[in-house]
Amino acid sequence: MVDAGNLAILLVEPSEVQRRVISQHLADAGIKQLSTAASIDEAKQQILRLQPDLIASAMYFDDGTAHDLIAFLQSQPQLRETSFMLVSSEYKAHQLEALKQSGIVAILPKPFTPEQLQRAVNATIELIEPTPLALQNFDVEDLRVLVVDDSITSRHFICRVLGNLGIDDIVEAEHAQQAIAILDQQHFDIIVTDFHMPDVNGRELAASIRQMPNHAHTPILMITARTDEPQLANIKQSGIDALTDKPFEPETLRRLLARLLDQ
Repeated sequence: MVDAGNLAILLVEPSEVQRRVISQHLADAGIKQLSTAASIDEAKQQILRLQPDLIASAMYFDDGTAHDLIAFLQSQPQLRETSFMLVSSEYKAHQLEALKQSGIVAILPKPFTPEQLQRAVNATIELIEPTPLALQNFDVEDLRVLVVDDSITSRHFICRVLGNLGIDDIVEAEHAQQAIAILDQQHFDIIVTDFHMPDVNGRELAASIRQMPNHAHTPILMITARTDEPQLANIKQSGIDALTDKPFEPETLRRLLARLLDQ
């Protein structure tokens, strides 16, 4: 059984003081296998050598940013499913949105609470050793899910979590128009959609789906990188049944699916 003591974590932080502080927090959370790096270049070398379960990284370095680390992980097939957690005081939406879309497990502020850190560690454990979804009204292996997201990395992460829950029949759409075309031909038990998409956003997609006789009552779960958008204030009116933000924890998705499908 995987627990915090089994996780191998790489902490990437340019400040020696911050490395010591965060290392202590990780130790307090039960982490025993901890390595550190002070730069992007050093981190890349450590990642290739160690292949850690989780990378906890600051945003800015003299030789790059966390975006560069994410791109490096995505470029290496053996590293693409490595969990990534941002630890940063950055708050600007345009800086954080690309990271949220990349399927990271958490964004921790500086300073963060022990509870926030523990949730990120738990999310990593859940990705490594998932707990299958249990439903009263459905056989999980028979569920059909449509995932709509213009970000391929976000789409793959959502599908990975769904697969970990025991859901095998997943169809992907890159944008709303493709989703509508698929829905014209196929039936689904639940639809998972992003909000920000080109031409037609998730709210508009949901409104269109509610006009389709075969999908007027199909549960729709929206996962979005920006839950502070004014357009989301009255999201229920467009036919969305549940809303969560990116990054999301696997446990959150399990809980939402159980509520939507067993209600």
